[in-house]
Amino acid sequence: MPELPEVETVRRGLAPVLEGQRLSRVEARRADLRFPFPEGFVQRLTGATIQRLERRAKYLMGVLDRGETLVMHLGMSGRFEIARPEGTIRPGEFVYASDPDPKHAHVVFDTQAGGRVTYYDPRRFGYMALIETAKLGEHPWFAGLGPEPLGPDFNTEGLKAAFAGRKQGPKTLLLDQRVVAGLGNIYVCEALNRAQISPFKPAGAIPARKLPGLVTIIGEVLEEAIEAGGSTLRDYASADGALGYFQ
Repeated sequence: MPELPEVETVRRGLAPVLEGQRLSRVEARRADLRFPFPEGFVQRLTGATIQRLERRAKYLMGVLDRGETLVMHLGMSGRFEIARPEGTIRPGEFVYASDPDPKHAHVVFDTQAGGRVTYYDPRRFGYMALIETAKLGEHPWFAGLGPEPLGPDFNTEGLKAAFAGRKQGPKTLLLDQRVVAGLGNIYVCEALNRAQISPFKPAGAIPARKLPGLVTIIGEVLEEAIEAGGSTLRDYASADGALGYFQ
């Protein structure tokens, strides 16, 4: 499953094509992915403008001018392909994925400017929903999520409180989405290794002096992965069609 850096890589790839753009045409080629599309999905999106493209944990969120947000999760094998009037855009020095099979193209977004974004998902574990923007924080997918690891709310004091008195290892706690949102196994293991903290030592026994460094290192590991285009997952492709190479 794509982790935070992969999703952020996709967000950054889609933003220049979708942000500030009016959706002139939307096509859903089936009734569902992992879950059914919401009622009136195509009609509610057609004509809407995507004001900005955000990420929360492992979710992509297109904030619309109609008071709703298009929430998207890539599941196990979801990917986007970008095309513009001049052709498919594939920037970046990455290892390119093979062209997606057209039968796996499930959703198409056309913009008034002439761009096209196609969502492919062979396994169909991804999903999309339209949620009232003002109530996003109350939705079961987002309620209770911890701070973003790249944001200011993820800090030493918060980590100290989360670890205090806990017998679980730091790896277990850092993978808990209530402690910090969006971290996955590969990046937690790398951060703990760099910080020279055993993943099995009780979190409550970790010296407080090590926590500021751990917070910093987690951010560094994620930023490096984003810069590299994400981890080398067979089914993952960034929004420009390229595989990442963080290992």
